[in-house]
Amino acid sequence: MSILEQIRSRTGLLVGLVGLALVIFILESLLGSGQSLFGSANTTVGVIGGETIDYTRYNNKVNEQAAMIMQNNPNANIDEQMRSQIGEVVWNTFISEIVVKPEYRKVGISVGEDELYDMMLVHPHQMVVQQLTDKNTGRVYDVVAGPDGSLDLMKLNQWVNNMTPDAERFWMNLEQGIAESREAEKYAALVKKGLYVTNAEAKEILAQQTKQMNIGFVMKRYTAVSDSAVKINEDDINKYYKDHLYEFNSYETTRKIEYVSFDVVPSEQDMVNLENDMKRIAEEFKTKTAKEDSSYIAQESEEGQVTISDLTKKTMIIRDSSVYTDPVGTVYGPYNEGAYFKVYKLSGVKQVADSARVRHILIGLTDTRTNQPRTAPVAKRMADSILTLLKNKQVVFDSNYVKAVSDDPGSFGNGGDYGWFDENKGFVEPFKKAGLEGTKGNISVVETQFGYHIIEVLDVSKTSHTAYRVAQIFKLIGPSPETTKEYYKLATDFGGQNNTSDLFEKAIEKQKLNKRIADNIKENDKTLPGLDNAKELVKWMYAANKGDVSSQVFEFKDKFVVAHLTGIRNKGTLPLDEVREEVIVKARRDKKAQEMMKEFTAKAGGSKSIDEISSKLGLGVENMENLTFTSFNVVNVGREDALIGTASGLKAGAISKPVIGENGVFIVAVSAVNEAKVPTTVADAKNQAEQTLVGRSDYEVYNAMRDVANIEDHRAKFE
Repeated sequence: MSILEQIRSRTGLLVGLVGLALVIFILESLLGSGQSLFGSANTTVGVIGGETIDYTRYNNKVNEQAAMIMQNNPNANIDEQMRSQIGEVVWNTFISEIVVKPEYRKVGISVGEDELYDMMLVHPHQMVVQQLTDKNTGRVYDVVAGPDGSLDLMKLNQWVNNMTPDAERFWMNLEQGIAESREAEKYAALVKKGLYVTNAEAKEILAQQTKQMNIGFVMKRYTAVSDSAVKINEDDINKYYKDHLYEFNSYETTRKIEYVSFDVVPSEQDMVNLENDMKRIAEEFKTKTAKEDSSYIAQESEEGQVTISDLTKKTMIIRDSSVYTDPVGTVYGPYNEGAYFKVYKLSGVKQVADSARVRHILIGLTDTRTNQPRTAPVAKRMADSILTLLKNKQVVFDSNYVKAVSDDPGSFGNGGDYGWFDENKGFVEPFKKAGLEGTKGNISVVETQFGYHIIEVLDVSKTSHTAYRVAQIFKLIGPSPETTKEYYKLATDFGGQNNTSDLFEKAIEKQKLNKRIADNIKENDKTLPGLDNAKELVKWMYAANKGDVSSQVFEFKDKFVVAHLTGIRNKGTLPLDEVREEVIVKARRDKKAQEMMKEFTAKAGGSKSIDEISSKLGLGVENMENLTFTSFNVVNVGREDALIGTASGLKAGAISKPVIGENGVFIVAVSAVNEAKVPTTVADAKNQAEQTLVGRSDYEVYNAMRDVANIEDHRAKFE
């Protein structure tokens, strides 16, 4: 099999897209934005840097990548999840082409032919090595491997010079990917090399870390004045909003809903019916022979699942202790075990070795040497033939033979021998059973999900234990279709009868329902807290108007939901109506602050000490030692940056003027300033600051690109 075909079998999405590896990593912060475009054409998937991405263009790219995956791996399953992953890669490709690469060109970044040749064939990039390495064995493919198993440059060049057309397309995609990664590396390095912290900045940073202040402050908190005592009018609200527009800027589009969930639970009659049905099953189970058990379990158990387990006294799951003395064939239950009704049957009792040692040869359902699929009948015939050869001593069960025929590379080095194991070992059950229930010297063919194993029992322990084979039939305790319909009708009636904001709120209160709230919902969100697979609900939010109640009942796994759209926040400055409540709170606090400033000035103006100020204002002095500019909190207050900043600007013995803070109005006095002894030098502070800048540069630079590009992502409308 060619190296290209080996690569194909494991590339998946990587083929043709590997070049975006580093770019996509850098661009992760570019995702998740989204503004409303419902006023534009319905075929608009999004806008990137002013360029409209039409659905046809986007979908064609997705289909191209899906076709490429299928071409390279015909067994690939392009399901909804895979298609979503492809969509993410395609979207990132658009961002890279429209936003990122032009920035590279502006600053003259490129990858020349000689540089690319060097990264591909002289000093191969890590991506090249990864693509030419078998992920199962960790070894470079033989066609390009040297005697020591590493990549042989001469063989690599020979392979490249004799590539098939398919291989050449793969190689060109890999070249493109590595070139794009190299461009991203250069751009990141360029930005980082341009970052610099001056000595003056470093000294200031060091001073902020080492300057410790002992302070006393008097604060009148906003909570000391009741909201009802402060009257604000429409002029106050409008003025605060206009003066503080920067506070009401949204960087992304979101929605907010209130919703009622009608959780579907089984009725009392459902429980009676389920239990009666399990009683019927228990009686019928008693009449089944051991050969009939599996088919009967598949017929009656949840989703046809056949569960037969070998248990010990430590792991026994049947409640009745008589299981240890009852005859084989005894049936127990039904038991209500929370999520399920269960019936058990004691199917067998046997003695099992505590441990065993085996060696094996695997004939898998995939030929690991050619990566070609192998049918089960073919694998079985091959395993039977090898068994005959081994039993007739026509071949020797050793490392050389195992390496020559086995499809389990992990056991090549030890001749198929994985050493001693017990029931707790993570082998598949048929494999463990062959050893623990076998006898020394026994050799047989055993089927597992991996294929057919030729297993020889090398040894078993002298000690053993009793194993109890238990079969079980279980049914999920859930609502009947009739009960589900009743809940659906409840939800439908609720939504239909309470289709306005006012009616919705009143109905919740009257019926004493539990109202849930979901906020900051983005257009491409697929799940909400407690609501998986919520795409249809999110679609509704972005098509509805504020105040709408969903006429559609949204169905989830175990509930029906009726939603009420209570908030729309589009990117940009939010209109006053959207933030009115927040503005009222802040305007009221602002008015409190202005009145308190007048009070502080009138009563404490001209005071010479913090104690005198305290006495005049009737407020206590609060003290804090070793406060630094980098402190996060103030004792008994919490986060109060204004107080920390004010104190940092004062000398010892100085008193501030009244200052408006986040929590109240305050006056602060610095009683002492000390320099903390730290091992950090100015040079250390400079280096640390530069490293911080470098660490932030990757994501902040690309966040800046995102902001300028004004990316709008509306793919969810079409999914």
